[in-house]
Amino acid sequence: MLPKQVKHWKSMCKGLILGTLVTSCMILLYSYATPTEYNQYFCILPPPCQPVDQYEAFNTSQNAQGRGAACTPKVDIMFMKTHKTASSTILNILFRFGEKHRLKFAFPESRNDFLYPASFQRSHVKDYQPGMCFNIICNHMRFNEEEVRKLLPADTIYFTIIRDPADLFESSFHYFGRIIPFTWKISADDKLAEFLRDPWHYYDPEGFNSFYLKNLLFFDFGYDNNLNPDDARVDKSIKAIENRFDLVMLLEYFDESLILLKDILCLDMEDILYFKLNARKDSPVSRLPLELRSLASDWNKIDLKLYNHFNATFWNKVKRYGNERMARDVAELQRRNAEMTAVCIEGGQAVESSMIQESSMQPWQPIGEKSILGYNLKKNIDKKNRKLCRKMLTPEIQYLTELGVNLWITKLWAHIREFVNW
Repeated sequence: MLPKQVKHWKSMCKGLILGTLVTSCMILLYSYATPTEYNQYFCILPPPCQPVDQYEAFNTSQNAQGRGAACTPKVDIMFMKTHKTASSTILNILFRFGEKHRLKFAFPESRNDFLYPASFQRSHVKDYQPGMCFNIICNHMRFNEEEVRKLLPADTIYFTIIRDPADLFESSFHYFGRIIPFTWKISADDKLAEFLRDPWHYYDPEGFNSFYLKNLLFFDFGYDNNLNPDDARVDKSIKAIENRFDLVMLLEYFDESLILLKDILCLDMEDILYFKLNARKDSPVSRLPLELRSLASDWNKIDLKLYNHFNATFWNKVKRYGNERMARDVAELQRRNAEMTAVCIEGGQAVESSMIQESSMQPWQPIGEKSILGYNLKKNIDKKNRKLCRKMLTPEIQYLTELGVNLWITKLWAHIREFVNW
């Protein structure tokens, strides 16, 4: 047997053993960690969410015509965190904003998501009791509007972010591929290309974690990702998303999206400063050649319909905001980000995992590789910027821990991966 084939079979055997162990452990842990659903006879209709006390704060912002105006920052926020869309960077912005104003987060219990891919339930929230109300909910979930809205005040701002489906598929395939069993039988060197040229030869709609590789955005929003793209339920679902979400951001226009978010939430420019978190090593805008890009778009046709719809609504919002005003504000955001990069980041750029000096700055890595970049915090940062620099550079898992979330299931999973040398 050739060395390459031996390596391939060893990798598959390791994956099967690990998958069996992890699945068994997670089922057992889930049975102990998942809160019991509230008995419908005990509480047929939960008491209404009681809004959290508002703080007194005003920002100087501008209205759509560019005139100065005082406004109160919106503190009741639902961010629908989609996969592989720079959503970890947005999470960092929300964590900082919530800390700054002492807002109440709805956090998951024992892990960094709300039992994804299960449909979201209020009982997934840490220490939830009927009638409890929160300011911000923003961790990964499979969206369930009926359950989410019972945790938040009626005037909550809902927003999310999406990405070109071809690029999303490419990123998801490389990040999640090792935990999707049907990809293990792809023997070609370029597994992604092999899959796209005959996806139905490999794809199993009922397969474990299969949703990561077909219409992932549509799935994240709580819908059936295996519908026929021409099914009337697809357009109806996209319209429902438009009616629920006040802003759908685009990854490809991240800075413009943040300016729109700043406007709708009445934030300060400092509130939306960011460093790119969870970025993949050697990841240009797209590594897909035109042929594969077309195949990826066709395979994720529902996501493509969703993306095209919200691409149009996005630019309508930019037009209402004002093109010149947008260009001016984006330039200001980029200038401020560049200033913070010079102040905070050693070497001025992200580095590979092996080069990160502090364990508290190590990002979560996909199984089997160290492809996610991180940062080194500069030494001797001035007192004025020291705290902000560290907050802006802190990865999601560590930030959640700082905010008081006990991520014992997530950390156990990390130890299992290390044990089997993945």
